[in-house]
Amino acid sequence: MTTTTPRTAALRAAALLATAVLALTACGSGDPAAGGPAGPAAADAKIPTTDVVTKVRKDPAAAKLLPKDVRERGTIALAASVGGPPGATYLPDGKTVAGQDIDFADAVGKVLGIKVTREVASFEAILPALDSGKYDVGTGNFGVTEERRRTIDFVTYINDGQGFAARKDSPLKKVTSLRQLCGLTVATGAGTTFEATLEKNRHLCTEAGKKAYDVKTYAEQGALWISLQQGRSDVVMSTINGLRYAVRQQEGLRFLNEFKRLDVGFAFKKGTPLAPAFQAAVNRLKKDGTYDRILKKWGTGPSAIKTSQISPPEIR
Repeated sequence: MTTTTPRTAALRAAALLATAVLALTACGSGDPAAGGPAGPAAADAKIPTTDVVTKVRKDPAAAKLLPKDVRERGTIALAASVGGPPGATYLPDGKTVAGQDIDFADAVGKVLGIKVTREVASFEAILPALDSGKYDVGTGNFGVTEERRRTIDFVTYINDGQGFAARKDSPLKKVTSLRQLCGLTVATGAGTTFEATLEKNRHLCTEAGKKAYDVKTYAEQGALWISLQQGRSDVVMSTINGLRYAVRQQEGLRFLNEFKRLDVGFAFKKGTPLAPAFQAAVNRLKKDGTYDRILKKWGTGPSAIKTSQISPPEIR
């Protein structure tokens, strides 16, 4: 059983905005910022709701790997970033969260025989909150990077990474170097590896004698896509899976290419004793077929991993 406690109405509204934008543009309604009859029913039709978790059974061997206090307590506190599908989004009721991250966390909880108590939190707040002990685990499509590995432990469950999308009228075809972005405005999520990558490499443009690209960050995915549709941004840098999902729903946009692959995992405070149990649970899901069913539900088959790992080196 999963308990979800959204922190604020604003977070729910932001996620619903993102979903509404996808639904509007998929139906050819024109400018997504212009309002109109964007209704929950339209958004709901775009979010798969197949139950792939209920039949998952407890694995005593995996559960035995949990620390004794967690087994006795029978619950675990999870912080979830709700940024948009396929990772995590709100259903039209504004309270229920759904997505690939949600299914994986719930399925792991079933394997381990514990209740997942989920609280929605902003992406940039989750990792610091893990270190403070406020939560036991976090989800939010957290890519495993060398910088993060210094302070966070990960248990991998998919492989995703960095990619680009643009409007169909963009001259960009494929981004193989960030120098191709010189002079453009790049929209991305606040506090993400994408923002860090862009800021770290801004000097490539000035060193080449070109105008540096401008980075605009957004905490809300709906605002990010609106900025691209309205021409306030030239290109979006985000997760490969998120971009592919979004451009399938929105007219006038196209996925450019994968830029860099990253393993993605559950995030924990450094030195957590929970990692071996979560790793065993993910591998159990692979063995019983639940893993593949989750990926099929969300259309993310290419993100499958062969086996779960604990804090593997960053993919170079």
